[in-house]
Amino acid sequence: MARAQGARSQLAAAFETTYGTAPASGYFRMPFASASLGAEQPLLTSELLGYGRDPLAPIKDAVTADGDVVVPIDAEAFGFWLKAAFGAPVTTGTTNKTHTFKSGGWTLPSMAIEVAMPEIPRFAMYTGCVLDQLSWQMQRSGLLTATAKLIAQGENVATTTAAGTPTTWTLQRFGHFNGSIKRGGTALGNIVTADIQYANNLDRIETIRADGRIDGADPSNAALTGRIDVRFADTTLMDQALNGTAASLEFAYSISANVSLSITAHEVYLPRPRIEVQGPQGIQASFDWQAAFNATAGQMCTVVLKNQIASY
Repeated sequence: MARAQGARSQLAAAFETTYGTAPASGYFRMPFASASLGAEQPLLTSELLGYGRDPLAPIKDAVTADGDVVVPIDAEAFGFWLKAAFGAPVTTGTTNKTHTFKSGGWTLPSMAIEVAMPEIPRFAMYTGCVLDQLSWQMQRSGLLTATAKLIAQGENVATTTAAGTPTTWTLQRFGHFNGSIKRGGTALGNIVTADIQYANNLDRIETIRADGRIDGADPSNAALTGRIDVRFADTTLMDQALNGTAASLEFAYSISANVSLSITAHEVYLPRPRIEVQGPQGIQASFDWQAAFNATAGQMCTVVLKNQIASY
């Protein structure tokens, strides 16, 4: 008897033309480290009295389909998740392409995502997937991955794949050693770790339906937030926090001039942190930063991905 193993699982994804309808083709085989995407339908315990001490049969509640997918931050496939988070980019260039994503779009594309366990066989297709949050951490070492939090409309399980033969990306991962952080265009030193989270703050449209599914997931106010932990060596960030002024922060990874990723928060505000002495070791400060709309840039943040992919 075959047993499902994560090492044999696969994930294929494609953008939908119609929300909740899986396309017949156009799927990509997505690299991923883990996936909790799934549908659940709880049971409601009977509240009725007068039938003895033993309860009556429960009834089914509404279906909830959501979960996280942990993916590598790489030069090609990560652009798929950036499109899900921000919408389609503006692409320029001939052989070497520059894809520019901007925050603030009113509509987001939906995806169909198939999680395959071929040894069972079980092919679960999740339709109407919309990206709610995209987050990751910058640090000195370790594997560089991002977490995509998704809200789906529903799940359909089959014994054969509906994704056909997906297109495969060329995997070229960024590493933490490729990372850099700039403030106002100048390299920012003494950073220990940095957390980045972009949220679309999706609003589930929970209308009454016979199938128990949602009608959609609409984006509300976006948010770009995070946290930077710094060795307390100067007062640059502390002065900014005390003065209530804003500055840009750029988080970037670069393999070459034509293969890079940069995320620029154009107007970042810092809270006043507590500075604690916890022992003889170096003193650190933590800033929970928030980004806001910048009138000059015309948006809150801009993401630029450089590679050789023609379009997303």
